[in-house]
Amino acid sequence: MTTATATATATAAAASHNRVTQPLSLIASITSLLQSLNLQHPNTHQNPDPSLLDHFSPYLTPTLVIQTIKRQTSPYHSLFFFIWASCPSSNPNNYTHNHFSYIAITDKLISHKLFSLAAGLLKTHDRFSDFMVGKFIKAHGDLGHLKWAVKLLHQVKEREFGCCLFSYNALLGVLVKANRVDLAWGYFGQIVKEGVVKPDVSTYTIMIKGLCKLGMLDDASKLFDKMPFERNLVTYNTIIDGFCKKGSVENARNIVYEMVRNETCLPDVVTYTTLIDGYCKKGELENAMKCFEEMVKRGNCAPNLLTYNVLINGLCLKGNLDEARRMMTRMRLGGVRDNVVTRTSLLRGYCVAGRSNEAIQYFKEMVSLGMSLDGKSYAIVVNEYCKLGRPDEGIALLRELRARDINMSVASFNAVLRSLVQLQELDKAILLLKHMPRMGCFPNFLSYNVVIIGLVSAKGRMQEVEMLVNDMIRDGHGLDATLYSFLVKACCEHGDINKAIWLFKEMIDEKYVINLECFAVFCEELFARGRASEVDNLFEQLRNVLPVSDVECYRRILKDLLCSHEDH
Repeated sequence: MTTATATATATAAAASHNRVTQPLSLIASITSLLQSLNLQHPNTHQNPDPSLLDHFSPYLTPTLVIQTIKRQTSPYHSLFFFIWASCPSSNPNNYTHNHFSYIAITDKLISHKLFSLAAGLLKTHDRFSDFMVGKFIKAHGDLGHLKWAVKLLHQVKEREFGCCLFSYNALLGVLVKANRVDLAWGYFGQIVKEGVVKPDVSTYTIMIKGLCKLGMLDDASKLFDKMPFERNLVTYNTIIDGFCKKGSVENARNIVYEMVRNETCLPDVVTYTTLIDGYCKKGELENAMKCFEEMVKRGNCAPNLLTYNVLINGLCLKGNLDEARRMMTRMRLGGVRDNVVTRTSLLRGYCVAGRSNEAIQYFKEMVSLGMSLDGKSYAIVVNEYCKLGRPDEGIALLRELRARDINMSVASFNAVLRSLVQLQELDKAILLLKHMPRMGCFPNFLSYNVVIIGLVSAKGRMQEVEMLVNDMIRDGHGLDATLYSFLVKACCEHGDINKAIWLFKEMIDEKYVINLECFAVFCEELFARGRASEVDNLFEQLRNVLPVSDVECYRRILKDLLCSHEDH
């Protein structure tokens, strides 16, 4: 775009705003102009003259600048506008960037990983403060750049003479999120020891969260109890969540009682929902319902969608469908609309209650209503079809999902494979196993294991077994001790003793131990074929991998077989 054309565009846009004064419309006009320019990294020196924007200078306010920066999809558009607004040629309102303007441009640049550009801008304007560095630390932490996060803390600590609480808290949060609670604890101790920075409620809350993540509830409680200032709602909810996740719901309940009793920080919807979820996970539905009713009675924190979903899911997992449906009705009457999670919980509830046909019918109703169902809903129904011995309908659902470009978990395919094997529909099982990659899911060890064992049990299909074992190994799934044992036994039963010996030796090379039952069958076959002389040698090889405590058990099998054949 030429300078003349850009100027004409800007003039027309500004003229229109002599008549239109709505901020959103003004932002749209500025955005339109910016997007018409070929803006690049500011260091290229190829960007157009910023004075193209001067027509908008009479309208400059902090709100306009912040919203315009946020509206841009390209960070270079935001930066171009920000730099121009710093010193427009004409500035009738004497506009200057405030703290929040710098936050807006910093957030925009950081969100596009332009760290150097953002830091350079802030340093140029002497705005690279503790608060701003905290933003950089969090952003680097979110990307897994822990060393950079630590390095930034030390830089700001040196520059601010240790007074860098925001940066400390940002680093603690980053380390806790990355499960480096030990390192976070070290920095927390440093803060307390040095005394230059006084930890605040956020500092303590972050550390309490970290200790709760590690399951160190006693330490978290001690830290919670000795906080030298008033706790806030986030702190309370953090410790309550920690107790509930650990299963110590009564301890969490006692903290809620304390909140209500002291009235300094009343529980909110998050507090009660966390507590209800804790009781539901422990199967204590009566206590969960009491918490729910108390929450409703308080009147200052109405149950939200998550609250209802937690409670409905808890009721459904207990098979209490009637109560779950009543809760769903109550939810709607309360003005809260159910979603696919609510419906999926009810679907699962039918299954838990053993009402498979009703579950399938309910699922069909969900589909007919046009609900956007996810893989979880389909997985539940696939399992129910398999329980009912209707794997073909399960396969049809899997194909339907593939057509919708939704990939199912391997567990659903394995359920179908297991059902087909139980029904002795082995050819269908083999076909599904081979088609799984085309249906968006690669078979795992269990997929192969189910079909291979089914084929072995069917007799006369060892050639297909060998083919699937080769496919399994090719796909990176090695045999385990159980499958090796099963195959050794199968080869013996099918009269292929040489293959059994080969598998037995391979098993020992892999440091696996054949189980006692299969070892007995293996040795019996060797004795029956007049190859008893090989048994001692093979047993000596087996001893290399046998635990010392098990040697006598295997030796006893050999002695019993030897006695049996001597008697004959």
